[in-house]
Amino acid sequence: MATAEKTLESEVSQSKIQNPQSKIEPPYPAARYAWYVVGVLTLVYVFSFIDRQILNLLVAPIRRDLGISDTQMSLLMGFSFAVFYTFFGIILGRMADTGSRRFLIAAGFVVWSLMTAACGLANSFSALLMFRIGVGVGEASLGPAAYSMISDYFPPSRRATAMSVYSMGIYIGSGIAFLLGGLVVQFASRQEAWTLPLIGETRPWQLIFFLVGLPGLVFALLMLSVREPVRRGVRSGAAVTMRETWKYLGANKRTIFCHNLGIAMLTIATYGTAAWMPTFFVRVHGWTAGQIGIWLGIVVMIFGTLGVALGGRIADKFAARGVSDANLRVALYAILLAIPFIVAYPLAGNANLALALYIPTAFLTSVPIGVAAAALQQIMPNEMRGQATALYFFIINFIGLGLGPTLIAVTTDYVFKDDNAIYLSLSIVCGATLLLSAALLFFVLKPYGRSLELVAERRENI
Repeated sequence: MATAEKTLESEVSQSKIQNPQSKIEPPYPAARYAWYVVGVLTLVYVFSFIDRQILNLLVAPIRRDLGISDTQMSLLMGFSFAVFYTFFGIILGRMADTGSRRFLIAAGFVVWSLMTAACGLANSFSALLMFRIGVGVGEASLGPAAYSMISDYFPPSRRATAMSVYSMGIYIGSGIAFLLGGLVVQFASRQEAWTLPLIGETRPWQLIFFLVGLPGLVFALLMLSVREPVRRGVRSGAAVTMRETWKYLGANKRTIFCHNLGIAMLTIATYGTAAWMPTFFVRVHGWTAGQIGIWLGIVVMIFGTLGVALGGRIADKFAARGVSDANLRVALYAILLAIPFIVAYPLAGNANLALALYIPTAFLTSVPIGVAAAALQQIMPNEMRGQATALYFFIINFIGLGLGPTLIAVTTDYVFKDDNAIYLSLSIVCGATLLLSAALLFFVLKPYGRSLELVAERRENI
């Protein structure tokens, strides 16, 4: 790592000689319009999480109709989606650094909406698996392009807040998926089957996929109202090559590795919880999917949204006081506070206490989401942000979304060998991964400071 850093510093010094004058950039767009763009991107993010998470409320009917196990169900909820989401994210992240980000998002929105609706046509495990892969491919377009656009619409002093507002889409979308999903489940389940034009007899869970997927085709048009922002901090001349990007990442490899893996450990817990908490309440506490969907939707929308929004505001305030690694520290402290709650809520003796203990869990585990993304953007040159974000999403989703639901399912199926022991699986897996997350973020504090110095030196010479 030291050799890579010295090489990078040498290149920065040489750049100072060759480019003694800094490039003058246009002012940032008006705050009102910039926040409009964040609003549109947040709405798109909301749709992506509705389409991603609605499956979590449909475990029982899908298992019954397709004859599959918890482990197979976890592959539909996480792994099948995550593998293609992450691999295509690398390709689409490169496109976000070189092409139109708004058109990339719009096209992806259309694809994942169609694939979500197509899940309603599935009549076998393999068919549903393929359509879930399609959802993952479409959604891979959003993250890298959205983070890159927000970084160009807002100055560094307001960037963490803007990214945290955008990240609220996770919790609004998940909350709506639970809340609206619970209501739709109750509505659709009033009949054993529905007869639809051109499609014929449809099971209630299939109808739900049509209801949540098709509206996205209309809302995708909103991206046409968004202007492509000026790319800031970009050197003149040829675009940055993949080799240069990986060289820069290599110079910051300890920072990138610990940061990304630390957040990946967090997402194992959060995706695992989102996937299996409805089933936990059904199996352990006897609630219906409709009941828990409504209550979880309320909790996630209110407290998850508050957590991610306040995390960004707190980090920006600390940064204004000179704490350069404020984003990283806010994430670390929130995770440490969340550990006792995420261990305790599955072990609660009754449903009301479990739900009450989940409230601080939802709040605290949402705090790091926006500020962790802002911390990454803070150490990356503009022309590499899309690719760095794609790598970030590759790691956190391949590990978190790919493994979170499956680790809990495998623990239930093969360690405890009892469907009702899901409460133990949730407590053990989620508690252990949050501990690992906190350890990794603690160890990255020092190298992160060095990465901030390297990117500052590079920017001085553009």
